[in-house]
Amino acid sequence: MKGWEQRAVDAAEVVKRVPNGARVFVQGAAMTPTRLLSALDERPDVEGVRLYHLHLSGPLPHLEAPDPARILDVSLFTGPGCRASIAEGHADFIPVFLGRIPGLFLERTIPLDAVFVQLSPPDSNGLCSLGTSVDATRAAIDAADLILAVINPRVPRTHGHSFVRFDRVDAFCMSDRPLYAHDPVSPTEVEEAIGAQVASLVPDGATLQMGIGAIPDAALARLGDKHDLGVHTEMFSDGLLPLLEGGVVTNRLKTVHPGRTTTTFVAGSQALYDYVDDDPRFEFHPCDRTNDTRLIQKNPKVVAINSALEIDLSGQVCADSIGSRIYSGIGGQMDFMHGAAMSRGGLPIIALPSTAGGGRFSRIVPTLKPGAGVVTTRGHVRWVVTEHGAVNLHGMTLRERGEALLSIAHPDWRAALRRDFKALRHFPPPTARAEE
Repeated sequence: MKGWEQRAVDAAEVVKRVPNGARVFVQGAAMTPTRLLSALDERPDVEGVRLYHLHLSGPLPHLEAPDPARILDVSLFTGPGCRASIAEGHADFIPVFLGRIPGLFLERTIPLDAVFVQLSPPDSNGLCSLGTSVDATRAAIDAADLILAVINPRVPRTHGHSFVRFDRVDAFCMSDRPLYAHDPVSPTEVEEAIGAQVASLVPDGATLQMGIGAIPDAALARLGDKHDLGVHTEMFSDGLLPLLEGGVVTNRLKTVHPGRTTTTFVAGSQALYDYVDDDPRFEFHPCDRTNDTRLIQKNPKVVAINSALEIDLSGQVCADSIGSRIYSGIGGQMDFMHGAAMSRGGLPIIALPSTAGGGRFSRIVPTLKPGAGVVTTRGHVRWVVTEHGAVNLHGMTLRERGEALLSIAHPDWRAALRRDFKALRHFPPPTARAEE
């Protein structure tokens, strides 16, 4: 396709297309189109625009000196750059399962006027790629009146349902900025111990779902002796690459998209983005497909590895807030926890350190903090893992659950938790443990 670059304008011209009062979806993670966000913030006449998004990366000028009358930021999953604004009332948050977000746009529960995206240049067939973040962006493009883009030759061309016809783009500017990337962080001793506990549960032939961070990476690093693993996940990061290169992940036994690593976005290093570029072994699908519980459960032995901020002694899991302060979002945790539970031989896992704040706080608590959100209910929770062990709460009574969770709490907190447990449930304290 020739001559397409002649249509390019600067970012200020692109965002002039956004009418006041518009609802705009913004692609996120590594693909965040920060040039358009900056240009919109600099537009002097902007008024009443709502920006909907998942996790955003890079500078967010509209939140540095927020003015909700001009631009109201609305997170569907909150990243670090948005937390303070939400807490201060300058921005807002929608609690929603990741797999349900596309429906908000396609069914016009949230009617979109425009979408801000970052795309690869068009190929000879006139197709651009959404790169490393398909997620809810696919539905936003299909539902929005205007497609406003940054076209960047550094965007990987990913396979799956990730292509956009160039002739659908209403206006675009050019960029050559590298994607937002971050290198893996070495796990701590605690995270290594949790990873070892998780890895010990994973059987040969499992279909993996994992998030980002040191705990999933520590678990993945210990799976090198497994066979015929598959991946059907909402995202993955660098920790998966050694298993792909070593032939541990074959995707041979999957029922849904066999032979392919299935995801909706990736986030990590530049090496990761280079790895998935133009590689048909990876399929990027919208999050209403990757996170469809009916599809997840069709795969064998789904092992879903998810994290939490705290869990109470009945098994209620808070993963999106610290008390009433929004920290992240519901995301896909429940999509995969339920899907794994319904999968033949599946294992839904919540993995978390036993303490926070350098040991000053226990993450296993008698009751969740006031205002805390329950992301995984006590009816859905099954395996819970800390550095002190792994327990399966499925089928347990409240008394048995409390005792099981006490056994994997940090030893420094067990005595106080037992006293609180007795007062809360009017149960006699569990039998003293040998380590005491």
